[in-house]
Formats: sequence, structure tokens, C-alpha cells
Amino acid sequence: MASSSEFACIYVALILHDDQVTIMEDKINALIKKAGINVEPFWLGLFTKALANIDIGSLICNVGAGGAPATAAPFGGSAPDGGAPTAEEKKEEEKKEESEESDDNMGFGLFD
Repeated sequence: MASSSEFACIYVALILHDDQVTIMEDKINALIKKAGINVEPFWLGLFTKALANIDIGSLICNVGAGGAPATAAPFGGSAPDGGAPTAEEKKEEEKKEESEESDDNMGFGLFD
């Protein structure tokens, strides 16, 4: 789970982006101090370096739309671009459906 320091830096980066201000360590620090939040100093440099070559606008607009660089599917799900499931995924779904159906008709009921 993210720390309050990390959340503070995220929100400050979003504020700076919204105001069309270049994200720099001193600007992040100034906003954090005005908010009265205590942040470990390494977060400032980390966020500055991480967001230096990132188009935050496109990052925000493409959340969940596969706009990020190619990554593995989280938790064995479908492709990050939301594309059609692969042949293996289809076979696994069919097997699950068959096993669920076979359990339903066992020849007796709960209240028989």
C-alpha cells in the first residue's frame, strides 16, 4: 500500500500538471510545505526523475486503455489492451463451464 508521502507527491504532481507547471523538485517541495505535510526527502527526487520524460496528460487519459508500455497481463487476465482472449484462455473457460455443469446433475437433490 502506498504511503502518505507517496500520495502527497502524486497529488502535487497532478496539481502541477493541471497548472501546466514543469514538475521539478523545488516546486513539489514548495507545495508539500504549504500543505503542511511531512514527506521523506527521497520521494521528491524520485518523483522528479520518474516524471521527467513522461507525458502526464496522456498517462491520465489512457489509464486502463492499454496506453502504457506493453506489460504482462495482471493476475493471468486478458491482454492489457483489452483484446480478445487467447486460445488458451478460451480452452480454460470451456473447461470451467463443463466442470460446473457436470456437478449440477448428480442424480439426486439436496431435499430428496
